[in-house]
Formats: sequence, C-alpha cells, structure tokens
Amino acid sequence: MELDANKYLDLLIEYGPKVVGVLIALFAAWVIAGWLERAVRKALEKRNFDDTLTRFFAKLTRYLILVGVVLGCLGVFGIQTASFAAVLAAAGFAVGLAFQGTLGNFSAGVMLLVFRPFKVGDFVEVNGETGTCEHIDLFTCEFRTLDNKKLIIPNGAVFGNTITNYTGYDTRRVDIDIGAEYSADVDATRAALEKAAANIPGMLKDPAPQVFLKSLGASSVDWQVRIWCKTEDFWNVWQATTQASKAALDAAGIGIPFPQQDVHLDEAVVEALSGRS
Repeated sequence: MELDANKYLDLLIEYGPKVVGVLIALFAAWVIAGWLERAVRKALEKRNFDDTLTRFFAKLTRYLILVGVVLGCLGVFGIQTASFAAVLAAAGFAVGLAFQGTLGNFSAGVMLLVFRPFKVGDFVEVNGETGTCEHIDLFTCEFRTLDNKKLIIPNGAVFGNTITNYTGYDTRRVDIDIGAEYSADVDATRAALEKAAANIPGMLKDPAPQVFLKSLGASSVDWQVRIWCKTEDFWNVWQATTQASKAALDAAGIGIPFPQQDVHLDEAVVEALSGRS
C-alpha cells in the first residue's frame, strides 16, 4: 500500500507541474488568440482591406494559434507530433465519415473565398432564399433578409446551388410587363410607352430604354418596358417606371385588361332547361 502511495506521489511530482503549466498555456493561448484575432481585423480594416477576407484571416489566425499551442502541449507529455499525426491519419477515415457534412461545409467555405461569387454586403439569392450577405465564415454564411431576419445557411448549401448576385454589377435592367387591350392600336401603345420610358427618374440614357412587343396573350397584347439604371436605384426606377407606364396608357385612352373568359351556351340546352322550369 505504501508502495502504491509512493508511486502516485512520484507521478504527481512528475506530471503535476506539467498539467498546471499546460492549463495556464491553454488559457493564455485562448486569450492571446482572441486578442490577435481582433488586432488582425482592425489592422486590415484600417487599410480598407476586403471585408470578407478580413474576417477570414482574423479567424484563421485565431485557430492557427490554438492548434499550435495544443500540439506544443502534447509534446510536454512526451507525445511526438509525428506519432500524433499518424494517429490522426489512422482515425481520419472514421472522423471524416462522422463529420463529412462539416468538412464539406469547410471546403465549400474555402471555395467561396477563392472564387468569390459574392462578398459581404452583396444582395444575393442562394438556396431559394434572398438577402444581404453579412458574414462568410468557415462553415456557414449569414444573410439579412429584406424583412430584417437573420438567415444562416451552411456553406455546402450555398456553393452547391445556383447563386444569383443581384449587386454583382454596377448596373441592372428593370423589366416591367404591361398588358394592353386588343382594341388598342399597336403603334399608339408603343408611342405612349416610349414617351413614359423617356423620362424616368434615375434611369440611364445608355443603354437606351426599350419598349418591346412581347406576345399576344390570352386577354391582352403583352408589352415589356426595359429601363437601365444603377444597381442601387433599381427599386426606385422599378416603381417609377410602373407608375409612368400606367399614367401614359391612361392619358392615351388605352385600357389595361384583366383576365376574362367568354362562355357560350348551347341553344338547345338552354331551351330544354327553360322548358323544365
């Protein structure tokens, strides 16, 4: 019994200071990693560095420090990093299966940062959802919807689907669909819409606006008014174009029909029903 007590005492003397030192080192690493993350972010922001990459490099700095300290702490207990890497490689397959979704999101996050289909501040549509990009992290992307909801989507679902970047270019085209009644003269309708499209607040003169005869619909002659504008003016130009087109058609006496249906009754059936009543 005394021998066991001496054995435990020897272990405590040998490893006790190391355990305390490792705990102190981990705590210090956690604090320093957080401080360096903030320092890197502030330094890059002062140089007007890209906001997306600023966040990525700041978090990467934090994780590299923590991983390095953990590996160093393992060496204190006599665990060689080479043997540790071999153990990780042996267990990699099982871990990969367990975390295949997480690893896929990480890989997709790297691809998003490399190919840059959108950046922080862009208004995009991804995975059937639309919103302004707030953060691109290693595993998820965060978006703010038009009604001010926070939307978090895994990177795998973002990069693996079609991405529509509405603010990817400086200019956009506003397309307004308008239906005119069949009795209206085509040339008169075109002239009215061209007059409306010539003076839209916020529009660009180049490319020039266009009035396009789109199709002959079930209840109307379908037109499309196309106006180019700066991306940030899109919704204002959309509303102004819709209002101006309606006013121009009203002034020209051209109606905008609603869907309607003609019902024809068989005369013999009508007479038979009348006879029963």
